Amino acid sequence: MSRTSLAGSRNVGLDVTAHELYEVRLGRRRDPNQKAFKYSPPHRLTAAAIPTGTTTSLSHFRLASFSSKPSTRNPSRPVISQGINAGDVKKLQDAGIYTCNGLMMHTKKSLTGIKGLSEAKVDKICEAAEKLLGFMTGSDLLIKRKSVVRITTGSQALDELLGGGIETLCITEAFGEFRSGKTQLAHTLCVSTQLPLHMHGGNGKVAYIDTEGTFRPERIVPIAERFGMDANAVLDNIIYARAYTYEHQYNLLLGLAAKMAEEPFRLLIVDSVIALFRVDFSGRGELAERQQKLAQMLSRLTKIAEEFNVAVYITNQVIADPGGGMFITDPKKPAGGHVLAHAATIRLMLRKGKGEQRVCKIFDAPNLPEGEAISFYSKHVYCL
Repeated sequence: MSRTSLAGSRNVGLDVTAHELYEVRLGRRRDPNQKAFKYSPPHRLTAAAIPTGTTTSLSHFRLASFSSKPSTRNPSRPVISQGINAGDVKKLQDAGIYTCNGLMMHTKKSLTGIKGLSEAKVDKICEAAEKLLGFMTGSDLLIKRKSVVRITTGSQALDELLGGGIETLCITEAFGEFRSGKTQLAHTLCVSTQLPLHMHGGNGKVAYIDTEGTFRPERIVPIAERFGMDANAVLDNIIYARAYTYEHQYNLLLGLAAKMAEEPFRLLIVDSVIALFRVDFSGRGELAERQQKLAQMLSRLTKIAEEFNVAVYITNQVIADPGGGMFITDPKKPAGGHVLAHAATIRLMLRKGKGEQRVCKIFDAPNLPEGEAISFYSKHVYCL
């Protein structure tokens, strides 16, 4: 397997909705790409009827603002002509760069790797973007933070622990051993994200990248019914892709920018973020390369969260910790090392409790105190 570059084909996956996957699992169709039905808006709640053609990025200027033509997607913004031709803007968009913030998240070295962009053009484009972006005051940042959306987890205790729910603009990591509730929380978030804002939802769509093959669309149905939502409409608002290698996983993220620039996404789930890296890299001899590629993947997730104002929820595995101490009965620590520890904004540790109870603990967070929340789930409806 070639590991010289993470860039590859970007037209991969994420074109299948969870509803289509559900039809396949029920045996109603053989190919998930076979379009056998039309989208039907929900009837019980209008929350899942998410408007299309609007972007969820914050105050970030779109690349269209470089052009002298008015932007139909953001007509209220002043149009700034910086002398960047439409052809160069199109090349950037084909490379997955849709906003000025997204542009500044790439080095000039990586931008010159885009076909058709010379060093002189890259310097001119970056200079134009830098005129639109720069320092802001703490007051301005506080106002910007008011745009953060907190998505309910479906549990009042856990929401209180998280200060209202899963935050946008950052990465939330949940780690724990198998059967501790990480994937079940992901399924619940797929539904709660589509609730309206006044019901503590995100009023947006969901992108789900599955590296372990554990996503079950039929699991979404009872959760949607619990929230009083139309299950088919909820499934239609979830796009799903199965990743098989770490390169495939990264390429899915590159192609996702185009979808998020055109449609109102509010949540990205990667379940799990570390699994394919532990398969594709083996031994201490490849550990340094693995951590470097993992850092690139996490950096991309951070950029997506900040560029499009989405919540990124990733699950992580655990490994044995021989140095945990003799007084710890079952020492475990999250996989991924310091690279993953520094990239995740909020880290949640999930563990099994008594019976069907699951315990969630704030392991690390910049603005949340330490604490625990006890939850439970049943075989019918997951109730955190």
